[in-house]
Amino acid sequence: MLSIELHVHSELSYDGRDPVDLILEQAKGVGLDAIAITDHDEIEASLEAAERAPEYGLVGIPGMEISSKAGHVLGLGLEEEVPPGLSFESTLAAIHAQDGLAVIPHPFQESRHGVIARISRDELAEGDAIEVYNSRLLTGRANRQAERFARSRGLPMTAGSDAHISEMVGQAVTRVDADERSVDAILAAVRDGRTSVEGKRTPWHISVRQAAGGAKRRFRNGIVGLFR
Repeated sequence: MLSIELHVHSELSYDGRDPVDLILEQAKGVGLDAIAITDHDEIEASLEAAERAPEYGLVGIPGMEISSKAGHVLGLGLEEEVPPGLSFESTLAAIHAQDGLAVIPHPFQESRHGVIARISRDELAEGDAIEVYNSRLLTGRANRQAERFARSRGLPMTAGSDAHISEMVGQAVTRVDADERSVDAILAAVRDGRTSVEGKRTPWHISVRQAAGGAKRRFRNGIVGLFR
């Protein structure tokens, strides 16, 4: 069984902080086998991490967190950016056009762009997998809803730290029964549902600090954009 981190943000995300090297160092330090950097509507850091991951003894899975009209969708195994602002259905189709895996993160937390507020449960079931444990939820209710839904529909389940600072990488992991230590084998195993999840909640004071840091960066970037 491989230990995989499938939901991490780097400094390229508007609310992320750390560069690729710090994230990879942390992933190695906590004993992960593979990691996917999934920045908001950005893929460059993830492609860099996928290329450099073997230097740290890791498998790097390229991906991103895409802002669909319905909410956030993780695309894993991508080679190119999927544009934001597409419908949920079109976002999944764009991921699949690259032979990627569409994982729906924190689907039941509407305050963090969970998709369930804007799509039906039948549409949600079109995802390839459901993130049933997200470390950055303040209560466990939305995680439990996600797990009940995934089990009721027989959908593969994943976990992710949703780390926005490197120290939180590995707070939640997906255990994957892959045939070999490669991106293709890992994604195939997730698609087949050969997974189990485990994790612990991000301490509330860190979640608050991360949220405040993201708001500050959004404000700063907005001001800079006015003068370009």
